[in-house]
Amino acid sequence: MAIEIDTSGIRGRLTPDAEIAPFTWFRVGGRAELLFQPADADDLALFLERLDPAVPVYVIGVGSNLLVRDGGVPGVVIRLSAKGFGHAIREGDRIRAGTALPDKRLAAFARDEGFGGFAFFHGIPGTVGGALRMNAGANGVETRERLIEAHAIDRQGRHHVLGLADMGFTYRHSSAPEDLIFTEGVFAGPPMDRDTIQAEMDAVEHHRETAQPIREKTGGSTFTNPPGQKAWQLIDAAGCRGLRLGGAMVSEMHCNFLINADNATGYDLEQLGETVRARVLETSGVRLEWEIKRIGRFAEGRAVAPFLGAPTA
Repeated sequence: MAIEIDTSGIRGRLTPDAEIAPFTWFRVGGRAELLFQPADADDLALFLERLDPAVPVYVIGVGSNLLVRDGGVPGVVIRLSAKGFGHAIREGDRIRAGTALPDKRLAAFARDEGFGGFAFFHGIPGTVGGALRMNAGANGVETRERLIEAHAIDRQGRHHVLGLADMGFTYRHSSAPEDLIFTEGVFAGPPMDRDTIQAEMDAVEHHRETAQPIREKTGGSTFTNPPGQKAWQLIDAAGCRGLRLGGAMVSEMHCNFLINADNATGYDLEQLGETVRARVLETSGVRLEWEIKRIGRFAEGRAVAPFLGAPTA
């Protein structure tokens, strides 16, 4: 059944039965029941105010840390546009950034304005919105160290401002309510010489190019690091480097990265991930947790069970 909503006054783009694999770095997955690309925050608020609260909503950015399952995504997928949510503005000693702004561009804007402490964002292949939702980090620095406040809209279309304490940041996680859709973040950092900042960004870039498969169809780090351990070392010790399943492969360069090596499906990638988790559990006793967000339904007869355990509906 089609999703019913009063579209009068809504300025964004509504696309039923939309293909969303092209919006993801893995380039896999089924179609969305409805794709909405709001014009701006007010447009998003109006849409959410009118949408039946029973309809599931998923938000995607550049799709760098996202695996869409092959059976498609029920409900609404919201994709924030660069035009409406990709801004970066200096306000005194702070930066106001829209949540569709790529993290790399936030780092570059901070450099140009002389704000230190943002170089780590240069190594994160996502957007500001994803950084807020998962306390993204790299090179030993996390989003929480730069954030002052976040702006968001809830499922009823109401605007909220959350301070740093409200975000409930822990390692790769925010405990902010799941129904909030972040629209802006306000950040701060110490004054710093632009050449010094650029040198830090160059170091981040060199690390990524030499240690990560950044030119492959990948989803970034697949699993979070367990306390006091490195996920890639556990995966390597379990003999999973280079492991293949269908068109999916564990990267030879960095084995905490999965790669769509040869027309992989969502099933191939998720099944390979769970195979890795099962082998790491068997060899080390550690239960790796997914860092990549997985959304949608499994295709019929192609469900993937966690740790290859009991069948999943």
